[in-house]
Amino acid sequence: MSAPTGETLVVIPTYNERESLPGVLERLFKMLPEVSVLVVDDGSPDGTGLLADRLRERHPSLSVLHRDQKHGLGPAYIAGFEWGEAHGFRYLVEMDADGSHLPEQLPHLLAAAGENRLVLGSRWVRGGTIVNWPWYRSSLSHAASIYSRLMLGLGQRDVTSGYRVIPVTALRALRLDEAASHGYCFQIDVLRRAVAAGLDVTEVPITFVERENGRSKMDLSIIVEAVLRVTAWGMQRMLPTRR
Repeated sequence: MSAPTGETLVVIPTYNERESLPGVLERLFKMLPEVSVLVVDDGSPDGTGLLADRLRERHPSLSVLHRDQKHGLGPAYIAGFEWGEAHGFRYLVEMDADGSHLPEQLPHLLAAAGENRLVLGSRWVRGGTIVNWPWYRSSLSHAASIYSRLMLGLGQRDVTSGYRVIPVTALRALRLDEAASHGYCFQIDVLRRAVAAGLDVTEVPITFVERENGRSKMDLSIIVEAVLRVTAWGMQRMLPTRR
């Protein structure tokens, strides 16, 4: 069963994405006029949040959630999911604001959606590709997926993918109120929780495109957080449980 676009909310976290956001929204609403979009802005110094407010005049189904400062990707998504649940949406989409996730491919992800299914837009399955990434970025992402899969016992190929469809009915099972990850390892955290909760997880090939505007938010602290948390989760999984 595919997700009904009229009941779908695309959550887009932003921090200093003034250059990229307008184009992403234009493409998204052109492709799927029925979807709603929530921009979750973490107090961007470049005025992304204020720009998003102005863009509401052009896009009536756009909403903006303003947060006072940069709290991280994980908390931004959780805030967006809670907003979506409170406003009665059935499906939640994770999408980056920098254009790396092609809005034109969202219908393929929605077509695979279901009430008990997490859909991953995957770069590492047959048909998935990466465009304009330097070799070291591609290698780092691939290595992170492999390490996480081995440590956490996950069968999915692209465990760090940030292009996803999540049914609102699964939020309670994911128990995201207990999630402490702030950076990109939030994506790994959600996936391991989904697998542990018995959700069906399916991967749909996507084309991932390197941003043309702005700067990547990836830095050493995000990488360190991911390595430490994945290692800790993996050790907890592998150590015998005390009775």
